[in-house]
Amino acid sequence: QVHLVESGGGLVQPGGSLRLSCAVSGALFSTYAFDWYRQSPGSQRENVAAISPGGSSHYANSVKGRFTISRDNTKNTVYLEMNDLKPEDTAAYYCHGIGPLGNKDYWGQGTQVTVSS
Repeated sequence: QVHLVESGGGLVQPGGSLRLSCAVSGALFSTYAFDWYRQSPGSQRENVAAISPGGSSHYANSVKGRFTISRDNTKNTVYLEMNDLKPEDTAAYYCHGIGPLGNKDYWGQGTQVTVSS
């Protein structure tokens, strides 16, 4: 069974930084692609960053230049480094893993990020 567990969320002031982690178990980690999504109340879930098994990354325009997705295949962990946070970044952030054949995917339980003064 594949499990994804996010951590690192919290309350931060505008302009601050947070690093989210997604610990993955039960999967051949190096073969999976991963995304970070976010969702705020009343809004659709938004894909903010993605990373391929080879390490190529893509970002939503709203976070480009501020967020960095990375992966450590030795620790089976995906990270989302978030800098210059804005109130509009407030949301629940979810880690999402996609298996190598693309026919199975898994979600973490989410971690809350609140940007407020």
